[in-house]
Amino acid sequence: MGAGMTEFANVPPLLAEALSDHGYTAPTPVQAAVLEPEAEGRDLIVSAQTGSGKTVAFGLAMAAQMLDENGRIPFTLKPLALVIAPTRELALQVSREFMWLYGKAGARIATCVGGMDASKERRNLSHGAHIVVGTPGRLRDHLERGALDLSALKVAVLDEADEMLDMGFREDLEQILDASPKERRTFMFSATMPKPIVALAKRYQNDALRISTVGEDRGHGDISYRAVTVAPADIEHAVVNLLRFYEAESAMLFCATRDNVRHLHASLIERGFAAVALSGEHSQSERNHALQSLRDRRARVCVATDVAARGIDLPTLSLVIHVELPRDADALKHRSGRTGRAGKKGTAVLIVPHPRRRRVEAMLRDAKITAEWTPAPSPADIRNNDRERLLVALMAPVEADEEDKALAARLMAERTPEDIAAALVQVHRAKMPIVEEMLDATARGPREDTREQGPRQGFEDTVWFRMDVGRRQNADPRWLLPLICRRGHITRTEIGAIRIDATETLFQIPRAAASRFKDALKRSEGTGDPDGEDGIRIAEHSGAPPSEDKSHRRGGPSSANHGGPDRSGQNRGGPNRSGPPGGRTGKPPFRARPTQGR
Repeated sequence: MGAGMTEFANVPPLLAEALSDHGYTAPTPVQAAVLEPEAEGRDLIVSAQTGSGKTVAFGLAMAAQMLDENGRIPFTLKPLALVIAPTRELALQVSREFMWLYGKAGARIATCVGGMDASKERRNLSHGAHIVVGTPGRLRDHLERGALDLSALKVAVLDEADEMLDMGFREDLEQILDASPKERRTFMFSATMPKPIVALAKRYQNDALRISTVGEDRGHGDISYRAVTVAPADIEHAVVNLLRFYEAESAMLFCATRDNVRHLHASLIERGFAAVALSGEHSQSERNHALQSLRDRRARVCVATDVAARGIDLPTLSLVIHVELPRDADALKHRSGRTGRAGKKGTAVLIVPHPRRRRVEAMLRDAKITAEWTPAPSPADIRNNDRERLLVALMAPVEADEEDKALAARLMAERTPEDIAAALVQVHRAKMPIVEEMLDATARGPREDTREQGPRQGFEDTVWFRMDVGRRQNADPRWLLPLICRRGHITRTEIGAIRIDATETLFQIPRAAASRFKDALKRSEGTGDPDGEDGIRIAEHSGAPPSEDKSHRRGGPSSANHGGPDRSGQNRGGPNRSGPPGGRTGKPPFRARPTQGR
């Protein structure tokens, strides 16, 4: 206890005791920052990641307004402090933390969240509560019904403020804050600082002290970052191979929209992964069931939107996959920070369509993160890992009862040890989802160069087409091939030579398929995202056929990164809407959409 009292010397004694009882020996960076003399009595606007100890931080920051001269909370029927959180899980988590932190000081805490008995919450409020913790919608409901009286409020806390605005709670927050005294202290905690947050702070805070500990919080230093480059049509296959490569105890996959969560979750379930989904379309009971499945290990993969994943803390989470790119560097760190906690190692993987590589490189620089750039794991890579994992699992000591020993003896009598071992290996492998062949691995086939061999069969009579993208835009056959297939409704086998110049790309289509190809181009033109790959124009080449000395291999350079961020900075149009018809699985690949409207 002595260490705790020493490190938290300027904390009221009863709170210091509670901290010591819970194993706190030193403040985290965000806790130390709010305890500095310059923060005393001021409004605070704080950027800190989930898992950085921020709940305890704002609990300590409000102590001066909560406790009397004896270090205890005085009797009152009206709440002295209000904490607003975006999700039920986060509100309940905050409530639990405050119960032990302020328990010795005699605090009564009321929790008001959706999915709970509203009449019981109103009774708790009528009996008097020092601290009220809740979600915006339910708090506003109690306020309008007269059950929540904020006239004596001394401190208001907006936790995960950026996500509450993203979820559309602006009006609720404004109504709640407008109903409280202007002389209150207001704390805003937000992992990112977009313009709406700055505007909210300007309206409801007075000379707020700006604190940022993003990148300093302990517990987030053991995250290794990996950027995996893929053809845009290959995103879903990359997800499958990454999950199989790492076989993480728990993994979280981030998508931008609820539609994409639904699609990817269904695809993973079909392939045999134990996965759950979290998005705005799920009811509270569905969320509770999904979270319980993750905690008791019945599920190992969670597919979620940023908003739906707020407030979820999974100690076993060791892998985060950014299936769709985060909106900025802060969001990247916030998502990734869900792993690598409490001294454990974690891995964060960004799936980067070739056309979005430049944007991701800029995002990583802004975040001061060094990532290893690699292709997606190949089937051979996964098989190697599987062999090692199988050996470890099968060589582990086992405890067998008499019935097990009797069955083992019967097997030994009827089968050779080699047969039994092979059967065991097959049983283990049968539980594993099938890995995927990646487009990058198949884009370089034996037809890469036709200069020496002459036209291959079926391409003696061709029509040349032109695309307005070339080497300066880092054009690469690995992402051009799926694009041509999607826009022209053809298969990869119907595309001949591809020749990439500085500002344009020419490719061959057999004359027999050219008319069908042009009709498909007309139908697909302008139907997609003009800021992404759908903004690339494809038309029949009107000039002379390109000379042979400009011939380009089908394989192309390995580092394709056409384009960059679009005007909104979002992941728009990078991952394709559909893959090559007649693809390997016959299923449409993952459909990425803009991140707005989550």
